[in-house]
Amino acid sequence: MPRFTPLLLGLELSGTGTHPASWRRADSRAEELFTPGYWVDALRAADSAGIDLAFISDSYAVRTGSGRIEPGATGQPDAGVLGGLDAVAIAARVAAVTERIGLLPQAPVTHTEPFHLSKAVASLDFASLGRAGWEVTVAGDGEAKLFGRKPEQDARDRWHEADEAIEVVRRLWDSWEDDAEIRDAPTGRFIDRDKLHYIDFAGDNFSVKGPSITPRPPQGQPLVAVRAADTPAARVAVHRADIVRIAAADLATAAAVRTELRTAAAAAGRDPQQLRVLLDIDIHLAGTADAAAGEVAELEDWFATPAPATVFHIGTAVELNELLRQVEIDCAADGVVLRPLALPAVLEHLPLITPPTPGNATPDALVPGLRGRLGLPRPANRYATA
Repeated sequence: MPRFTPLLLGLELSGTGTHPASWRRADSRAEELFTPGYWVDALRAADSAGIDLAFISDSYAVRTGSGRIEPGATGQPDAGVLGGLDAVAIAARVAAVTERIGLLPQAPVTHTEPFHLSKAVASLDFASLGRAGWEVTVAGDGEAKLFGRKPEQDARDRWHEADEAIEVVRRLWDSWEDDAEIRDAPTGRFIDRDKLHYIDFAGDNFSVKGPSITPRPPQGQPLVAVRAADTPAARVAVHRADIVRIAAADLATAAAVRTELRTAAAAAGRDPQQLRVLLDIDIHLAGTADAAAGEVAELEDWFATPAPATVFHIGTAVELNELLRQVEIDCAADGVVLRPLALPAVLEHLPLITPPTPGNATPDALVPGLRGRLGLPRPANRYATA
């Protein structure tokens, strides 16, 4: 049986930071945002600091300080980062220059074929030697116009489509048995065709025969993460996800949500102990609490944002460590996802963050890759026969 893990530490990398005015800071490196060096430096710093999971943001929409730009919109954006690089491509670029950190790019499913996503994430798992995951997202309002492929969907339909997409992707990951590659030179057979399987999926949104063109990933099944931001997303999360991201106004609420999610997972026939619930924490770090507060005030002067409905920390890394200990004491989550308001400003303080690591809470050394670190088993192939 997999063993419990220490409090997991995740980091969300969203442009120059989650605050729409973060690019205006002198240390933002906004001019490098579309270069590989920016992302390599950020993810190597997170890797060296012992961060377990990197969530790399992505979206189809162009973002401004006031939200998203819909197609055909006019006028000058008031603040924020315009555009972004593909998150899966970023993860692939940094896979070779990082050693330990899990790489979970966001990849929207609403206008993307699951066959392509399956191949991309499986390839990332090979490139990272078993450190890949996928944060499932859906398109926002107005984004259907960018593609012209189908009409706008409501949240319920988007997440129903996402539910089917996850099932297709998982089946495709299993469509090659682990020992399907035989590379038998005397007979000229590279693959044992009996160990490749049609998935024969037919749903409301997809009809996919398979198999994949990519072998089964090193982890068998790369980790799937879903942010339970609303009821349709939460329903998919408890049925499909290995990692569920939540937001809460305080730790007591987070603990209650974690319990609800695990109870729902058990009702869905899953082992709730194999569900990792991570609490989002918006942060800004500086050398002193006063300095951190002053820097956030400057961001708000540039562009005011609504108060977040999530746990928030503005202060020092030492004070953040105290909050992390409290998360564990209150059983508020299995880990956290730190969401820097200004990413480069936080990176220099990451080495000072020390999550609790109880002596009896160790990853499963028998399972390689990211799954082993999270104490999750390597799934059996659903199509393999004895």
